[in-house]
Amino acid sequence: MLEGLAARAMGALPLHAVRPEGVTDFLGVLPPAAAAFLRATGFVGKAGEIALLPGAEGLAGAVVGLGPDGGPWSFGGLPRGLPAGTAWRLAPGPQDPAQATLGWALGAYRPRRHKAGAAPAVLEIPEDAGAAVMMAEAICAARDLINAPAADLGPAELADAVAALAARHGGICDIVAGECLDQGFPAIAAVGAGSPRAPRVAVLRWTGDPDGPLVALCGKGVCFDTGGLDLKAPSGMLRMKKDMGGAAVVMAVAEMVMRSALPCRLLVLVGAVENAVSGTAMRPLDVLRTRKGLKVEVGNTDAEGRLVLADLLAYAAEQSPALILDCATLTGAARVALGPDLPALFSNDDALADRLLACGREALDPMWRLPLHDGYEPWLDTQGADLSNVSHKPMAGAVVAALFLRRFVPASTPWAHLDLYAWNDATRPGRPEGGEAQCARALHALIADVAEDPAHRALAA
Repeated sequence: MLEGLAARAMGALPLHAVRPEGVTDFLGVLPPAAAAFLRATGFVGKAGEIALLPGAEGLAGAVVGLGPDGGPWSFGGLPRGLPAGTAWRLAPGPQDPAQATLGWALGAYRPRRHKAGAAPAVLEIPEDAGAAVMMAEAICAARDLINAPAADLGPAELADAVAALAARHGGICDIVAGECLDQGFPAIAAVGAGSPRAPRVAVLRWTGDPDGPLVALCGKGVCFDTGGLDLKAPSGMLRMKKDMGGAAVVMAVAEMVMRSALPCRLLVLVGAVENAVSGTAMRPLDVLRTRKGLKVEVGNTDAEGRLVLADLLAYAAEQSPALILDCATLTGAARVALGPDLPALFSNDDALADRLLACGREALDPMWRLPLHDGYEPWLDTQGADLSNVSHKPMAGAVVAALFLRRFVPASTPWAHLDLYAWNDATRPGRPEGGEAQCARALHALIADVAEDPAHRALAA
């Protein structure tokens, strides 16, 4: 069970949730002394606003504001905002129990690998919140991976985590390494050539319905990124343990899909690699082979994530999936354009992009679409190879990276690329500082939609 949740909580106190327009009515049903106390606190029902309710024996309960929309983040501050060691149950009210459970569980999370911490307040899981608990468990597992120091989580450990995920849910996993990797995923092998920790590709397959559509998930798993010979500055390297955030997100999505038993087939590809500096590291202007056969000139060794994804996308396309989704902490340019909270979405299919955006809005897991502008395609041209991995123009870096990836996806295959941050810079309700599985809930909702789509099921059959 996740920290902060319990199937049964002895002595659980009532937790009331109130919208701003419902404060007056709520005050009317409280005992007079408690109502007077709550009025004196100035409680108005703002999202996440917390007030304790006094009783004859001390603490009688608490009330939280839902604000205008009542999403999960209204409950995200409660595990750390309510008294430590207390237990709570949701009182009947206007809240969505699943959203409340999700927000509580995500707010209770803290990384525990190397530091113990105070236990949060505990919520008794309400009925019909099992899906929310499942999503929270998958997200917190992804957070653990992203938060793990690179010394603890290298390519071997990340690939092993994919294998363990497959084993837990009835999937199968092949790990490609050594000579097979050199031949089958040559760009990934080149990225990892400078590290003593050899690269790997983890290939997870799972069948929820043999007649269901095949969904391919590709995750960038750069366990640490020095930038290679185009070395990052120390400040730019500080958070590079999170450069495998895309892999953690697709693993979280895969766990949600498998535990939901969605009627589809999954192919999950994780390129697990370290971009290090040594005498065997790839060099600027080296020309690399890729699985697709295109030759890529290395314009910058710090643009290694797109090389990893290039081989994964090519492999995924060979399997004739209904759609391909990739996730990566790919460019700083996307963060300049959209900030940390809005992953950049690129897609070669307007219908897919619209569905994914709608899923993000519905799940309160947002993203923002940016264009695959054909006019920038020539920026990848180079005389030394079929294309460069970077543009030499200091503009539109996220767009150029997405255009590079598009070269490795057939135009006829619906594809979406998510350039995400995978990190919370500061603690907010439900989103503690550290690793974050951005877009995981939205992608799960999309796959559930696709799995039930008659058009995709007819195609699979």
